[in-house]
Amino acid sequence: MLWLVVAALAVRQMAVVLRQPPGERLTDLETWIGENGVLHVTGSLYDSDRFTGTPFAGLVLKPLTRIAEQSLGVAWTFGSLLLVAALGIVAARALPGPVSRRTALPAAPVAISLLMLSLPVRNALHLGQTSILPVLLVLLGCLAVRGERTAGILIGLAAALQPTVLLFAVLLRLTGRRQAAATGGAAFAACTALAWAAMPGDSWTYWVHHVAGTGLGGDADSLANQSLHGALLRFGLAGPLENALYVVLAVAVCFFGLRRAARYAGDGQLLLAVAVTGCVAVAVSPTAWQHQLLWVLLAVVGRVGKRASDRLVWPAVVVLVLTLPGQILLPNIEAVSPVRDNVLLIAALAAACAVPFLPRTSEYWQHPIPTDCAAPVPARWSRVPLLPFWRRVLSRPNLLLELLLIRVVYSAYSHVRLAATAGRATAEHHGRQIHSIEQWLHIDIEHWANHAVVNIGWLRGFLDYYYSTFHFIVPLVILGVLYVRRPADYRWARSTIGFATLLALVGFWLYPLAPPRLMPGFGFIDTVHGVQDFAKPDYGSLTAMTNQYAAMPSLHFGWSLWCGVVIVMLAPKAWMKALGLLHPLFTVSAIIATANHWVLDAVGGAAVVALGFGLTHLLAGPRRLRPVAVPAAAKPQDDLARSVPVPVPRAPDEGVGSKQL
Repeated sequence: MLWLVVAALAVRQMAVVLRQPPGERLTDLETWIGENGVLHVTGSLYDSDRFTGTPFAGLVLKPLTRIAEQSLGVAWTFGSLLLVAALGIVAARALPGPVSRRTALPAAPVAISLLMLSLPVRNALHLGQTSILPVLLVLLGCLAVRGERTAGILIGLAAALQPTVLLFAVLLRLTGRRQAAATGGAAFAACTALAWAAMPGDSWTYWVHHVAGTGLGGDADSLANQSLHGALLRFGLAGPLENALYVVLAVAVCFFGLRRAARYAGDGQLLLAVAVTGCVAVAVSPTAWQHQLLWVLLAVVGRVGKRASDRLVWPAVVVLVLTLPGQILLPNIEAVSPVRDNVLLIAALAAACAVPFLPRTSEYWQHPIPTDCAAPVPARWSRVPLLPFWRRVLSRPNLLLELLLIRVVYSAYSHVRLAATAGRATAEHHGRQIHSIEQWLHIDIEHWANHAVVNIGWLRGFLDYYYSTFHFIVPLVILGVLYVRRPADYRWARSTIGFATLLALVGFWLYPLAPPRLMPGFGFIDTVHGVQDFAKPDYGSLTAMTNQYAAMPSLHFGWSLWCGVVIVMLAPKAWMKALGLLHPLFTVSAIIATANHWVLDAVGGAAVVALGFGLTHLLAGPRRLRPVAVPAAAKPQDDLARSVPVPVPRAPDEGVGSKQL
């Protein structure tokens, strides 16, 4: 099944590239070897700054100019995918041992899939870049081939294509492979000398005038340059001060990063050592474009954390950073823009110098501290068993991973919601259907409520403010309180609202619905957004921010109902429960009185929330934990203590991951 996924991803990547118009696909490759490419015309390769590779790379690519453009595009894309497959297989075979069969079998297809989904590979395929080849040559030289000379030659060839890769010769030297390091340096010098002899002018321009390619390509201060040099320029530094600070930081990163890489290599984690060295090369390079950041993804093999619940944090962060753009990972807030704009560089620096990867000698390498789980509870219906892998975890989830996943899920929700539209005519037709059903049920109170509120200024202002403000604030506050005070309840509450939101997306997609305020001829007054111009299908700038026809079901009411139910279930005081019920009451009043939803939209919101609670119950079991017998002498004295589950000692033959309460 995993290999079928790999095949499907490969076909999709080829289709995405080859379906682009000729002027928009393989743009860098076209710039080099196209009919008017720099490798065709006379003069220097670097006259127009369009060619960013080394003179040796230009020498290697020169023969490709004789191949027909169409066949070259297909062959180049297919060959790049073969390189990605080889890269994934080599990386999977180099996982630090001991590796169980359960891990070894899916390792290669999972690695290839992650590589194909990563931003560097997708960018390299789109541009027609050569950046996958140096990574593969280094992995072959460090992990696969036998013989010091062969390994050195491969690394020397990679460095001739991408000069910062020469740092791997330093890694070989630090790990005692002196012959391979010397051969790598000699191979790099030989390739560079060959290119210098064939193209002396271009070599002088690249190595001397541009100082190993610095300044070629796009602007060095653009977001595409994820290196220390690019970050310093984006922070407003320039001139000698920036150059001096860049050199100092680069030397420090090389010193600490290469020492760490050598230590991991000595510990038997050679793949992690290669990844750390590659991250050092990314950070210290004058320009590190997106297609050159594949080294960061290889750092996913490092193990971080003593607890089993923390083991997924680093791999999840690396995969999300390398597969999603920064705009999805972090919100568009000025305070976090430095992190969002440099998230790939931060990940590379963290892998190179900061993340405390576990050594294989650690007692937690194979046996992390297990997660506290509740005792399994049988299903209420024997024919619908609880999923065996979904266990009631009692400990608090990792905050970084939780915030990152919540942000990614919400961003995906926003994108799907914005894309789920079938046109104005369909949405208005559905609006008339809903209005007819409400008339038949005698619940069509929207027009009366809307006009009644318009005539009461203070009530209109209150409901407008409530509609615009509390939709996000109250659920986030409840989740924050549960995370801090009641982590076991936080997990099922978070899962419930997550399921409800996903189900709502299905409704947005299948049943686009115009809200009352966007129904021409019905006489509704939009109290929140102002008068809408029905002659314009986009209704102004609102459509650019959200889908105007994502009304059924109403998540405004759905999320508020979730808040009320959670407060009623968990609040210790009766007045707190009563106060919690006011939020869905105010929300349903606001969405109807402001003409933003029909009454049946609120019914739909309640339905998806009920389904969310039902799915969570089926998957994770009842909210209450199964009582555990406690000796009389050990019984707590107060009611609060009696409600806390008491741990039962683990049997000697119990598995590491089956800690019970």
